[in-house]
Order: sequence, then structure tokens, then C-alpha cells
Amino acid sequence: MENPVYKRVLLKLSGEALMGEMGFGLHVPTIQGIAESIKKLNSLKIEVAVVIGGGNIFRGLKGAAAGMDRATADYMGMLATVINGMALQDAFENAGVPTRLMTAIEMRTVAETYIRRRAERHLAKGRVVIFGAGTGSPYFTTDTTAALRGSEIQADVVMKGTMVDGVYDKDPNKHSDAVRFERLTFGEVIQRDLRVMDPTAVTLCRESSLPILVFDMRDPANIVRAVSGEAIGTLVTD
Repeated sequence: MENPVYKRVLLKLSGEALMGEMGFGLHVPTIQGIAESIKKLNSLKIEVAVVIGGGNIFRGLKGAAAGMDRATADYMGMLATVINGMALQDAFENAGVPTRLMTAIEMRTVAETYIRRRAERHLAKGRVVIFGAGTGSPYFTTDTTAALRGSEIQADVVMKGTMVDGVYDKDPNKHSDAVRFERLTFGEVIQRDLRVMDPTAVTLCRESSLPILVFDMRDPANIVRAVSGEAIGTLVTD
């Protein structure tokens, strides 16, 4: 990859991306595969930040739906993202990639507290930065966290890894005639109510002129392909 399209990327991973075929928890070989892809980007001097979800351990909305206080459930979900962040940090460092885990909720024993300028300094020094604990506030998704952190660190793109190969006009798992989009505008995403990211995240990316690339995370090598400019997934821009 001689001329990567992006120099600083914000990679958004769901918690489910870490569980492989297990259906729950952490699948170490899957995490190691992600680490190897990140190592390739790091060796090419591409600055990488990661926002990780926690749905493989606990999802706040499910807890709230079951009768829990919504704020309490969301805070529990934030803690789940920190567990995932620690797992990613361990895998990255075992692969030889310098990494910092930063959290929106202070827990100095296991991670640095998020400070934007410090995060940017880590990136400039070639360290991968993992953002855990969401925004630090309930009622916000990790999609919104990705849009917020991506805007703050002036990333070139938010790359959202999913379990499908892009954005479709309807659920491809339920409709065999579903059509995949290669490119969309933010306006089209909002008008069609396409679930690229949650509406708050899409609006924030639009206001920040921050493109969103939705791609298939089931093959971790797609991370490198996307950064190199291969036409994979769906790109959402102005």
C-alpha cells in the first residue's frame, strides 16, 4: 500500500465483532486477527484510533428493556466496553503495536482518562488509541462516541466494521433482492432512514464533514483494504 487514502482513521467496532462464532464474550483468535491488521496499518504510519462497543458482554438497552434503570444499564454497558478495550490493548501490544487505552470514566488503575490533546499526542507518536466507556454519559451509543471522537481528533474517516458488506436498502438477511449502495450522501441516509449509524452519530458526522465507511468486519484484512482505497463497503459523504 504505497498511497493510503486515509492518514488518520477512527475504527468503530461493535462488541459482537470480538466474539467470533461463540455468540458471547471474547474470541481470542478473532481479536488477534484484528490486531494483525492494525499492525499493518501502524507499520505504514497510519494513525489509528478505535471505539469499541460492549454488546458481546452487556447492552444497556437490553437491560433497560428488562426493567433496569436506563442510566444504570448504560453505565454497565460502558464498563463492558472497557473490558473489550483491555482485551484489544493486550492483543495489540502482543502483536508489537504500542497502544493506549483511554476511558471517558476515570479508572486510573486500568486506563488513562480521556483528554483530547493527549489522545492526539499519542496518535502523533504512532500509538494506537482505544476509546472505552463511550461518551461517559448514559443515553448515548458507541456510534455517537465514534462520531464525537472522530470529530475531536480530526480523523479522515469513521470506518464502521459490521457483519454485512455495506449498507443495503433493506435487510439482506431477510430479503434476497436487497440492493447494496456503494456511495450515499448524508442526506440520503437521513431521508431513507438507513441504519448506517444512529441518527445522532450521522448528524454529527455530517456537521463535521466526516465521511463514514461501512464495511464487512468478518474479514479483518478488510481494514487494510479499505484504508488502501479498495472499493469495499459503502461510503457516506457530503
